[in-house]
Amino acid sequence: MALKPSTQKATLTFSDGTPALDLPLYQGSIGPDVIDIRALYAKTGKFTYDPGFLSTASCNSSITYIDGDKGELLYRGYPIEQLATHCNFLEVCHLILYGELPGVQKRADFTSEVMHHTMAHEQMQFFLRGFRRDAHPMAVMTGLVGALSAFYPDSMNLNDPAQRHISAIRLIAKMPTLAAMAYKYTIGQPFVYPRNHLSYSANLMHMMFATPCEEYAPSDVLSRALDRILILHADHEQNASTSTVRMCASSGTNPFAAIAAGVACLWGPAHGGANEAALNMLYDVQRQGGVAKIGEFIAQVKDKNSNVRLMGFGHRVYKNYDPRARLMRETCHEVLNELGLHEDPLFKLAMALEKIALEDEYFVSRKLYPNVDFYSGIVQKAIGIPVSLFTAIFAVARTVGWIAQLNEMISDPEYKIGRPRQLFVGPERRDVPPIGQR
Repeated sequence: MALKPSTQKATLTFSDGTPALDLPLYQGSIGPDVIDIRALYAKTGKFTYDPGFLSTASCNSSITYIDGDKGELLYRGYPIEQLATHCNFLEVCHLILYGELPGVQKRADFTSEVMHHTMAHEQMQFFLRGFRRDAHPMAVMTGLVGALSAFYPDSMNLNDPAQRHISAIRLIAKMPTLAAMAYKYTIGQPFVYPRNHLSYSANLMHMMFATPCEEYAPSDVLSRALDRILILHADHEQNASTSTVRMCASSGTNPFAAIAAGVACLWGPAHGGANEAALNMLYDVQRQGGVAKIGEFIAQVKDKNSNVRLMGFGHRVYKNYDPRARLMRETCHEVLNELGLHEDPLFKLAMALEKIALEDEYFVSRKLYPNVDFYSGIVQKAIGIPVSLFTAIFAVARTVGWIAQLNEMISDPEYKIGRPRQLFVGPERRDVPPIGQR
């Protein structure tokens, strides 16, 4: 969406003799104002310096809004609390892609369209055989998603809305299938084909846990828990993987390649791998003695000279409480009750750690509350999803957000290929000396 002309200005003054410069000031529907600095270099010969883009809006977007101070997350204006309580994942996918929640007929049509694209090309099985059996599922997922462009060349043109639509449906539909295939391959079990009469989340669980030996019926409580995980992770503003997808797609590459780039970025432990890191932390504490040693662990966390970190607590964006964590905490306890796991040593440890973090002044004063990654890791482990597959499940959830962000960028009349600038601090120009003088 093109920005409307602004009557508001910000005046930038310099102490080095450069003339003052008036820059347009834009207001979003909600959130902070932004200063349009596009003319800065042309008029002053200067760039801005903002490592990590902490104070830079790289685009304008109407998809997701976060207020970190209030602990608020909105998809297309709807609070995440309402969506996670009253909608299923495919309804939220429709909202994120098209801007509105579907009515009865549109919901049925969209669900049918997605669920009838769930099968992966049969030759994808042979592609999988090129990976080692102990390959991390995210290594496999990165390869499989990128390979979709070789199997579906009829939907690769980013500039054709019809092709973008079919590639979006294919990606949303096939990501659970690919994640389940990656899992089955690593444990040596046969692939299980999707069943389109199941819900999106139940189908994912069926493909992961069913075998040809016997029927598998996903529990309604567990299916709903997985559905909630997918909803809470569907989009999250201009995070690292979303920015990667936008940057990649800005070159005009095909949608499958752009989403594969997002999968690769998501793999990082500071991003999509956070819930895996949180559960691995719990395993470490359990190996050291479990609940009996939790006091020593907390003391190490508080020690500034210690390298021990509390994973799954606090958030870079949410300066208060992560709104997704409240919902995930509720789901976590529902799942533990359903499965009778409150006495399991690992989950007792997790709940003890949660209690300390919510009551200890050290953590409360620093607002280091449990975040969504802490609870989602516990829930997935309880469901039976292995730790190594956590980030692949995250990728399944985030695919719709990546696609919507990609579509929004391509449709923006101000869209340009991404090209950040730099502050160069290397050597000035110099000449190559003769080899004997080096």
